[in-house]
Amino acid sequence: MAKTVQVEKQKKKQQQQRVEDTGEVGEELMSGDSKAVGEGGRVVPTWDKGKKRKRFVEEEEDKVKEEEEEEESSELLQDPLVVFGSDIMLMILSRLDARSVALSLLVSNGWQGVASSDRLWSSKLEELWLGKAHIPRSSQVQGISKLAAYSLSVMDAKRARIRKEDLCDHVWEFRFTKAAPEYWRNLDPSWKGTGPSMRRYFHPDGSQTADSGDQVWGGHECTYSVVTSFVEDGRIREHYVRINRWPQMYVSRKQDWSWELGNHLYCYSSIPDAEKEGGTGPFFPVW
Repeated sequence: MAKTVQVEKQKKKQQQQRVEDTGEVGEELMSGDSKAVGEGGRVVPTWDKGKKRKRFVEEEEDKVKEEEEEEESSELLQDPLVVFGSDIMLMILSRLDARSVALSLLVSNGWQGVASSDRLWSSKLEELWLGKAHIPRSSQVQGISKLAAYSLSVMDAKRARIRKEDLCDHVWEFRFTKAAPEYWRNLDPSWKGTGPSMRRYFHPDGSQTADSGDQVWGGHECTYSVVTSFVEDGRIREHYVRINRWPQMYVSRKQDWSWELGNHLYCYSSIPDAEKEGGTGPFFPVW
């Protein structure tokens, strides 16, 4: 009998030691008791086991939370093109300005395929050309993409150097300035308010003509030349158009892509012809 009691005490002692070392919960604790009986009937507090259990639960909750955050972050980092598809992405890009769409070409090969679509750039090109006086010939080449046409149009719009093709492709309005002698201004219908401005025509052979009955023109022979000089680094130093030996006319470009040639006595303005088939100006981009 004494031996049996001793064995039971030894078992309880080992169990208590195991719980203290590992935090494992024995049958006594699973029943909901907050105390355990130790050797000799001594009451052993179980707060340390509850603390370990609470820490374990908190660690498990943190792990679950981290996994959920990683999953949510992974969803946010997914490629929109993969998530929405090319059709919806095309609709989204169509609402962006041209510069933003052009930047999206650099994202990936997939984005480039969508962002360079003719469906997308057709509307961008129409917006760009709206209200412009001239459409560059370089953007009208058959077979080029709408994106290429847009880029070439923007490049040409920045060009301030006029070429013979520009002079010959357009019809020009001619009128005197206020500084011109009164005799010449009286011959200008637009000054007197009796008619439209006079017109001038440049030809590939280097000559210039006017409408019949033009009192200023008088049927005399005229030739023109385009003069451009550069400095060492390639910048334009001087650029002007000259007719016969009359005062040189300096060149300027307006916001609507039209041209203006002028000096202190008279000026030329290109008449809008955006509807002209095939466009106008040089065939290749010029700086």
